[in-house]
Amino acid sequence: MKKICFFLFFLILVGPLLAQPTTYPTSFTVAQDGSGNFKTIQEAINAVRDLSQQQVTIHIKNGTYPEKLIIPSWKTNISLVGESKEKTIITNNDHTGKPYPGGKDPSGKDKYMTFTSYTLLVQGNDFIAKNLTIQNTAGRVGQAVALHVEGDRAMVKNCRLLGNQDTLYTATQNSRQYYQDCYIEGTTDFIFGQATAVFQNCTIHSLANSYITAASTTPQQKFGYVFFDCTLTAAPEAQKVYLGRPWRPYAKTVFIRTSMGNHIVPQGWDNWRNPENEKTAFYAEYHSTGAGASNAGRAKWAKVLSAKEIKQYTLENIFQGTNPWNPLLTQK
Repeated sequence: MKKICFFLFFLILVGPLLAQPTTYPTSFTVAQDGSGNFKTIQEAINAVRDLSQQQVTIHIKNGTYPEKLIIPSWKTNISLVGESKEKTIITNNDHTGKPYPGGKDPSGKDKYMTFTSYTLLVQGNDFIAKNLTIQNTAGRVGQAVALHVEGDRAMVKNCRLLGNQDTLYTATQNSRQYYQDCYIEGTTDFIFGQATAVFQNCTIHSLANSYITAASTTPQQKFGYVFFDCTLTAAPEAQKVYLGRPWRPYAKTVFIRTSMGNHIVPQGWDNWRNPENEKTAFYAEYHSTGAGASNAGRAKWAKVLSAKEIKQYTLENIFQGTNPWNPLLTQK
């Protein structure tokens, strides 16, 4: 009887301690000098709890990190936060046609493709990046992606995205992405893909005579790319640049209150050598300024939004979806 009473007393005393939930870290630090939790960013990503329901911040100290990073679909709610956008650099140099190391990739390809050339691939939802440079240094050798985002509710703030052709791949039609105060540069189609994406107060820098955007919006999407209060600049050699061309027939791209340099051609938009695209693509502008903003010579099939139509262009409307998202309410 005494043993039973002691056992019951032990359960009452120790039971609550045994029932305490496991706690998981909400932050890690990456530093190449060993002063953090990890020396590489991928190690820190791998350490985040799978399917995390709390935001986990990976603080990255200044340095150049030569990594090809993957945030898989089961690594959710990850924030990569650099010490400074100029000195915290994630870099790689894969490109289309480059032989795959070790023979073949998991899909059997022996060379990199556009979709596997990324420096950083984000498949997990609720991703945040701040104060970073993400670059692909392959050069002008074809498609070479710096940032490739497939996850939903992705936010990239105060970052530099550097490359040439296909710098930023905004992938998948169910992905919603928000870019704020970023610098994005490239040559051809350097912002491309299916996602619904907003660019707020970003500088878009063209390095060559070519095209800025190549949206592949689907017919089911109400919005594609929306640029608010951005600035379009160019290198001296880039003197004839188009705002966009349709990678797929229902491409949607709108520039609102954007400052456009004189490198933007009067026509503004290109049909990608297919007049049929003019019937389905939606290209529009509203109250933009600068030498390249005049609507006088614009493609006849492009549109100028009315005061009534512009009211639709709010973050709430653009990102409504089945589960509404306002990135301004999730910033941390």
